[in-house]
Amino acid sequence: MDERFTDYLRRQADGIMQAQHSHPFVRGIGSGTLDLARFKVWVRQDYLYLIEFARLFSLASARAPDLASITHYAGLAEFTLKTEIELHRSYAREFGILEVELERERKAPTCQAYTDFLVRTAAMGSAGEFAAAFLPCVWGYTEIAQQLLDQGLPYEPHYAKWIGMYCGPEQVELNERARTLVDDAAAGQPKAELDRMETAYLISARYEYLFWDMCWNNETWPV
Repeated sequence: MDERFTDYLRRQADGIMQAQHSHPFVRGIGSGTLDLARFKVWVRQDYLYLIEFARLFSLASARAPDLASITHYAGLAEFTLKTEIELHRSYAREFGILEVELERERKAPTCQAYTDFLVRTAAMGSAGEFAAAFLPCVWGYTEIAQQLLDQGLPYEPHYAKWIGMYCGPEQVELNERARTLVDDAAAGQPKAELDRMETAYLISARYEYLFWDMCWNNETWPV
């Protein structure tokens, strides 16, 4: 059986993914010891990221080459808006963060750069490039949460909920659909297009690592 293109991409990004798994922010979620101040940075910044993500899925639906792709992107947009963003709002309520504060939050440099890259890829890249560019977010969270679950849920309820959300059945199904979308987009493509898809995937995978780092360090604009 031929290797799935997404399996090839994951192998190429293995060093990046291992760095994500070993990042102190991720390990802190797994152990339940992550300082809540750092987690609140994630809640605020990822909320802004998800708003852009939902917009991009709507754009991708308009550019999708077939009904299956349109349906997939519409499903991702719905999951992002109804499930993921609601998770962030529930955390915000628990932490006493008003929704208006979330809306007014300013993107940190890494969040801004990452979303700008995704917007540029959606606007100027091929359908395959965009599918590859958003996959590291969906797949990365699923993989990380599953590994943390395998280690045992932490006693800290905020982090146990986080793990349960990102390796839950809906997330796992969406991840498989996202992988299939990339595999289908890669089928029969010339090497040049596959190389562009790989580049987009690896850039996003690196941004995913930087996003953890941004939250850990409470990254802000220096001036």
